Amino acid sequence: MTTETIEQFHQRVINDAGAAVRGLTVALGERLGLYRALLGAGPLTIDQVAERADVHPRYSREWLHAQVAADYVAYDPEADTFELTATQAAVLADQDSPTYAAAFFTALKALYATEDQLVEAYRTGGGVGWAAHHASLDSGMGSYFLPGYRANLVQRWLPALDGVTDRLAAGGRVADIGCGPGHATLLIAQAFPNAVVHGYDYSEEAIGQARENARAAGLADRVLFEVATADGIPGGDYDLITFFNVMHDLGDPETAARQVLGALAPDGVWMIVEPNAHAAVSDNVSPAGRMFMGLSAVMCLPVAAAEQGPYALGNHAGEETLGVIAKDAGFTRWRRAAESAVSAVYEARP
Repeated sequence: MTTETIEQFHQRVINDAGAAVRGLTVALGERLGLYRALLGAGPLTIDQVAERADVHPRYSREWLHAQVAADYVAYDPEADTFELTATQAAVLADQDSPTYAAAFFTALKALYATEDQLVEAYRTGGGVGWAAHHASLDSGMGSYFLPGYRANLVQRWLPALDGVTDRLAAGGRVADIGCGPGHATLLIAQAFPNAVVHGYDYSEEAIGQARENARAAGLADRVLFEVATADGIPGGDYDLITFFNVMHDLGDPETAARQVLGALAPDGVWMIVEPNAHAAVSDNVSPAGRMFMGLSAVMCLPVAAAEQGPYALGNHAGEETLGVIAKDAGFTRWRRAAESAVSAVYEARP
């Protein structure tokens, strides 16, 4: 129970309102390369930032002032110059940093644009399907999770699955279901050049982005991306099937789990990566928890509800519920194999 006064709570809500508006300035900074213009450049004037990012100085000034007010950019009032600290750069500008988070804000356009559909869904119990969103949802959410995948997937998560890395190194078969723009799929393919890697997603937009990312990575000849649903997995005899932040978005995850079971090779592994959130609402009162709960209310639950299946989990159903679904589908072994601040990694076996 909060002990805040009305004035304190009012100020906190105003702070959150400022953050909601500021998120758009972060998206602009990411899309226009404004943060990258500041990266490693030392102190810059308004005009220098404008020139480096190829934006009008009038808007460079206004954007920089907004970033200073947010404490996202450092300012020297005597020299009237701006720069990123090492901490700010690691989160807002350095795309290779494991803490890079600016890309998330580019998905806001897609989420805010569905407000009218969400109002209707809340009133009727219906949903808002993934395809109802702008393409920036695929690219923005995919790019947000990429730094965590880069830091953990090959180094920690796959080795935590008993025997999987050996099978992939020897030429195992992988199906990444709900692959989105293909970031995790491509990381697996890069780490295991002998493996046969396929990525499937029901979003044609996402598959288009994945194929482009494969071309950019020089992997278009090795990694196959195709449109397919989680309850219709093409092929079979896979040594590893992965769900990256997919299970909670499904209207019928139990049927999808049965499809996975049928598509796995003997002693194959199903790896499920889900938000590291909790079923008990009081356990989600944290920065990551607040983000997950907000996303669940405006994206995850409506996406699952749109499929009109027997489930609409939201993104914080918890480990016990997910494990029961896997076991009801026929899996006999279930465990939490690894985790990070953002993700929980589960292993299911026949």
